[in-house]
Amino acid sequence: MGTLAFDEDFMPMGVAAPEALLPFFVHNGSFKNGDFLENKKMKMAAPPPARKNMHITVTEPRSKDDEARLKCILGKYLDTISQRINYHIGYPVNIVYDHYATLAPLMRYHLNNCGDPFMENTVDFHSKDFEVGVLDWFAELWEIEKDDYWGYITNGGTEGNLHGILLGREVHPEGILYASKESHYSVFKAARMYRMEVEGINTMINGEMDYDDLRSKLLLNKGKPAIINVTIGTTFKGGMDNLDVIIKTLEECGYSQDEFYIHCDAALSGLIVPFLKNVPKISFKKPIGSVTISGHKFLGCPMPCGIQMTRKSLIHNISRNVEYIASVDATISGSRNGLTPIFLWYSLSTKGRAGLRKDAERCVETAKHLRDRLQAAGVSAMVNDNGITVVFERPPDREFIRRWQLSCVRDMAHVIVMPGVATEAIDNFFNDLVHERANWYREEWGRQPPCLEDDLGSHNCYCPLHKV
Repeated sequence: MGTLAFDEDFMPMGVAAPEALLPFFVHNGSFKNGDFLENKKMKMAAPPPARKNMHITVTEPRSKDDEARLKCILGKYLDTISQRINYHIGYPVNIVYDHYATLAPLMRYHLNNCGDPFMENTVDFHSKDFEVGVLDWFAELWEIEKDDYWGYITNGGTEGNLHGILLGREVHPEGILYASKESHYSVFKAARMYRMEVEGINTMINGEMDYDDLRSKLLLNKGKPAIINVTIGTTFKGGMDNLDVIIKTLEECGYSQDEFYIHCDAALSGLIVPFLKNVPKISFKKPIGSVTISGHKFLGCPMPCGIQMTRKSLIHNISRNVEYIASVDATISGSRNGLTPIFLWYSLSTKGRAGLRKDAERCVETAKHLRDRLQAAGVSAMVNDNGITVVFERPPDREFIRRWQLSCVRDMAHVIVMPGVATEAIDNFFNDLVHERANWYREEWGRQPPCLEDDLGSHNCYCPLHKV
């Protein structure tokens, strides 16, 4: 299992036209028959209102008209989200797919990948062969031999963090978890769930771990093993902890490789850094224990998912025989969505490394360009080197925040330039922000933009105090 190939006489099933696969379509000018390419050609007009809850209820079927009523509700829902697709720039999800119709027939079947991906199922409705094919691709990317790794496709980055940190805890039951204070919240959730001692590490202005603070806390706790969470793409600033510096710090503090465990949370940037220059690479040739990424973020998948990988020599610590499913289970979730491996396999196979490199380079350049435009317009803004997250001053208008579905922390907001974010959407956001900002900070009103010196550094702050 693991090699995805078909016999020479294999004849693929004909794919039905989109009209035959889906019950209805939205016709609103910008989104028609699922044509996302046309959808990207967004015209600047009055933005559609932010989505409101539809207050859906479940009712018992009463007449033949019920099917029409259900289709009407779904039609309204599809119409709403299709209009809002060009205003989704605040969260790290690649929501544009152009191969949904090809894979739509899979929705006819229940596919469940329970148990170990490398063991045969007792039932035929699974996609473990696709799952292992995807895992093999990532094993090559992260430089570990097929016989030396173990992994599975998760429900997302949180599950990957829960699994990786659990492995670290089982290898070092008395170990202390070290994680930057800008790590994903699931890291600290794992510490609570597993009742682990945790040390929060301060961060630098760009969201990256403060290695001096790490060093001081490692030395303070010398004698206890270290379980290190390395974040490669923090949730808000997109900061990347330097894996090589962390390994060097551990060594300089006197920690041998059997005294530490490193988990890499690369949910956001795990498919960006391999294709950029001058960025520390994720590699199992280095003394790391596990890596996780999110599949629905940079790569894109219509359902939340992720990849978790570790060394095969470690997985026995949490493996258990389960007679009921005739398999061994070492996962967090047990039953797993069998559709996601096929979507990930298809995306990787159609995009390839060249396509991912092109996406990474374009997104990084677009993020820099947006940062430069914001600063030129007098807006406080920053972006990390090789980052796709543009942090800027928080708009004081809740309606504007909701319109563009922005994520906000304190006086900051951010835009994340994902592959599915069209240049036109970025342009329209910038124009809308500059236009609205002129009203928010009218001189006669006396309102001033927030000072972001502490959050972004004085060189990125364009408040009245620093813009001179």
